[in-house]
Amino acid sequence: MRAPLDYFSDCMTLPPMTTRVAASMNGSFRCCRLATLLALQAWTMPAADCQDGVAFFESKIRPLLIEHCLDCHGGSEPEGGLALDSRAGWEEAGVIEPGKPEESLLIAAVRYSDKSLAMPPDGAGGKLSDAEIAALEEWVALGAPDPRGPAAAVPSAGASAATGPKLRGRKFKLSDADRMYWAFQPIERPALPTVSSPEARHPIDALVLAKLEEHGLSMSPTAPPRELVRRAYFDLWGLPPSPEEVAAFEQNPTEEEWDRLVDRLLASPHYGQRWGRHWLDVVRYAESNGYERDGEKPNAWRYRDYVIDAFNADKPYDQFVREQLAGDELAEELLSGGIEESDSRQAWRDAIVATGFYRLHVWDDEPDSTIVAEYDDLDDVMVSTGAAFLGLTLGCARCHDHKFDPISQRDYYSMLSFFRGIDPYGQNKTGGGGRGTGQITRLLATPAELESWQRERQRRIAELERRLAEASAAADDATPDVATKEANNAAIEAELKQAREATPPFDSALAAVELGPTAKSTHVLSRGEPQSPREEVSPAFPEVLGLPAPVVEVTSADAKSTRRRRALAEWVADETNPLTARVMANRIWRHHFGVGIVPTPDDFGHTGLPPTNQPLLDYLAAEFMASGWRMKELHRLIMSSRTYRQSSRAENPQALAIDSDNALLWRQRLRRVDAEVIRDAMLSVSGQLNTKQGGPSVFPTLSQETHSGQDAAGKGWQDSPAEEQNRRSVYLAVKRGLKIPLLESLDFANSTSPAGIRPVTTTAPQALMLLNDRFVEAQATAFAARVAQEGGGDCAAMVTRAFQLALQRDPSASERLAVERLLADDRRLAIGEGIADPDGRALASFCRGLLNANEMIYVD
Repeated sequence: MRAPLDYFSDCMTLPPMTTRVAASMNGSFRCCRLATLLALQAWTMPAADCQDGVAFFESKIRPLLIEHCLDCHGGSEPEGGLALDSRAGWEEAGVIEPGKPEESLLIAAVRYSDKSLAMPPDGAGGKLSDAEIAALEEWVALGAPDPRGPAAAVPSAGASAATGPKLRGRKFKLSDADRMYWAFQPIERPALPTVSSPEARHPIDALVLAKLEEHGLSMSPTAPPRELVRRAYFDLWGLPPSPEEVAAFEQNPTEEEWDRLVDRLLASPHYGQRWGRHWLDVVRYAESNGYERDGEKPNAWRYRDYVIDAFNADKPYDQFVREQLAGDELAEELLSGGIEESDSRQAWRDAIVATGFYRLHVWDDEPDSTIVAEYDDLDDVMVSTGAAFLGLTLGCARCHDHKFDPISQRDYYSMLSFFRGIDPYGQNKTGGGGRGTGQITRLLATPAELESWQRERQRRIAELERRLAEASAAADDATPDVATKEANNAAIEAELKQAREATPPFDSALAAVELGPTAKSTHVLSRGEPQSPREEVSPAFPEVLGLPAPVVEVTSADAKSTRRRRALAEWVADETNPLTARVMANRIWRHHFGVGIVPTPDDFGHTGLPPTNQPLLDYLAAEFMASGWRMKELHRLIMSSRTYRQSSRAENPQALAIDSDNALLWRQRLRRVDAEVIRDAMLSVSGQLNTKQGGPSVFPTLSQETHSGQDAAGKGWQDSPAEEQNRRSVYLAVKRGLKIPLLESLDFANSTSPAGIRPVTTTAPQALMLLNDRFVEAQATAFAARVAQEGGGDCAAMVTRAFQLALQRDPSASERLAVERLLADDRRLAIGEGIADPDGRALASFCRGLLNANEMIYVD
C-alpha cells in the first residue's frame, strides 16, 4: 500500500496544459497539483446511515397511510393488488420511484393528475390536503425511506435487513417478549469469560476476545506509538499533538506513560471543549429559533459553557441529567438550604442554566395554530429527552401507538404531562397573546440578591427625590444664576429617571420557567390532534418497564413549580433505570471507536440495531455507575484496554472475510475527524489557535455571497474581532438560518433534532472547500510563515518541520524529493506571475496541500 504522500511524485506528471491552467489562477488553485490529489484521496470513506428519513416517515407518512390508505391497501388481500402496509408492497407494485416524485405513480394518483387513477377516491375520503400531498412528495424525494420491510434504513434488533422490524398489532398489548426486550432488563455486571488468549488481562479485552474466539479470530497488533498519541489527542481534545509530545512517547511507550498521557489530556480544558460538543449534538444545540425570522435565543451560549464546564469538572452524569431535566426545581431546594458558600451558589447557577435544554428547540413565532404549535414544542422536548437520555423514539407514539416498540399513545401523553408545567416558549408576533408569557430567560440572581439590589435602588431614588425637592425650593429664591440652577435640576432629574428605569444588573440565561404549582391538564389526543382530546392522563413512565406511578411531591399554593420534572429526573438518573447508563456508556464508546456497541445511539428500540456485544455494554454501564457516574473514569477504562490500542490496519484476510464491518472489534477503525476538528487542527498547526475559554459566541467573517443568499437569517451577524475568530469551533455561533459554509460542507450536526450520529458524506464541494475557502487559505499562509521561521529558511528543514507539525512525523525520502521539486516549480510559476515573494507563495501552496492530506483529517 502506498503512503498517502507518495502521491507527491504523481503530481509531477500532469500535462503542460494542466500546469498552465493552474498558473493562471489567482492563487485559488496554486496547490492543485498536490492538494487536489490529496483532497480527493481524503474523501473516500463510506457515508454513515442517516435516520432523518425514517423519522420523517414515522411522523408524517405512516399516520397518513393509516388514516387514508391502509383500510383498502393493507392486509392479506389489498385492493388492486397494491399493498401500502409494507415496503415490499409498493416496491412490488412499482408505484414509487425513490428520489423521483415526478416519475412516481403514487404521486400522480394523489395529485389527481389522471382522474382514472385518483386516490383516495371520492367515496373513500376524497383528495388529500395540499399539506399531505406535499409530505408524500417530500418523502419520495428523500428516497422513500420506509423501515417496514426490505432495504429498511435502520434494521431492527432481531431482524435482518431483508425483513425489517416486526410491525406490532393494531391493538396495543404488552407481551412477555416486550417485557424481556434486552434494553429493558436491569443492568448487571457480567461475569468475565475465560478465553485462551494471554492478552485478556483487561476486562474489556476479555469480553471482546470471547466474541473473537467464537469466530476463530484474534486482535490486531498494538498501533505504533505515534498513532496512539494522535488517537488519544484527537479523541479527547480534537486537536493534533505537538511533534515533541509524539517523540516523548515514542522514546518511552510504556503502560505507565500511556496512563499519564491520558490523565494529562483529561485534565485539560480542551477535553470539555471536545466532549461538550458531542453532547451539544445530542440536544440539538442552536442559538436561534429557525423559521423565517430565525430569532435569537438570548444567552443560549451560557448553556454551551455549562456543558463544557460539566465535562471538564467531571460532573457525575446522574447529576448532569438531573440539572437539565429539573434544574429550576433543584435550584429551589438549594435556596431553601442556604447558598452562602461559593460552591453552593455555583451549583445553584448551574442548575438554572442547565434548563436551557428545554429552550433549544426550533420555534415558530407566527404559527397557523397556536395550540398545535404548543404541542409541537412539547413533542420536540419529548423526542429530545427520549433520544438523549433514554435512547427511545418516543415521538413515534404521538399520533398512534408505536408501531414497533412497546410504547403506547397513552405512554406518550403520560410522559408528556411531566412537561406541562413549563411556561411555553415566548410570544407570537401576532395572534391572541402568544403561547407563553415571554419568560424564556431567567436572571442568575437569588431572591436575596434581588431584594438587596431593590433596597439599594429605592434608597437611591429616595435620595434623588430629596435632592430634587431641595434644588427646586432653592430655585424659587431670587438668584442671578438661574441657568446654573436649572441645569443642576435637569441633571438630578436625569439621574432620577435612570434610577427608576434601572433593571437588575445580573446575568441572565436561557432557562425553563414554571409559573406555579399546577400544570395544564394532559389528554390523549386522537391522531395527535389537539382538537380531539380523549382520556386525561397523569405523569407516568412507560408501562413496559413495570414501574409504580412516580411520586410527585405535593406543593403549596405559593410554590413556584409542579415538581413533576423533579420526579422524572430522579427516575431517569436512578441506577435502576435500565437505559440511562447503557445509553451514555454507548455514546462514549462510539466516540472512541467510530461506531457504538449499539450502532444507533439514539434508538435502543426495535427500529435501531441490537448491541454487537451486550455483555460488554452492560459491563461498561455497570462500571460507569460504580465509578459514581464519572465520565473521565470511563474514558480511562476504555483507553487502557488493548482493544482501544489496536492498529486500524485491515491486514487480516480471515478477519476481513468473516467480519468485514469490524463488528467484533478485531481492529480499530480509521475515522475521519469532525468538521470542527478539521478547522481547529488547521488553527493549531498554523499557530493561530486562540485558546480563550467561554463567553458569548464568535461570529466569523462570512463571504458576501453567503450573506446575500440569506433573507432575515443574515441579520444580526456582526463579525467578531479578528483575534476572536481564531477560537475553537465549539465557540462559533450556531444559527439555524445561516450556517458557516466550511463546517456545513463537512457534515456539521443537524441542529433541529438529536444527532447522536453525524453522517460522513463524500462530496466534491468538500474537497473544493478545503482547497479554496478563505479560512483555509489564511491558515495555509500562517502555517507557511511558521514553518519558515522555525525552519530557519532552509528548504529541507522547512519541509521537515511542516510534516512534523501537520502529520507528527518526518517526510520519507521520496516525499521530501517530491516536495522540493514542487516548491521549485511553484516558485518558477510565481516568478512568472510577478509575485513579490515567490518563495513564500510556493511554501504557502505546499502548506495548503499538506492541510488537505489524508493523514491530517483521518485518525488511524
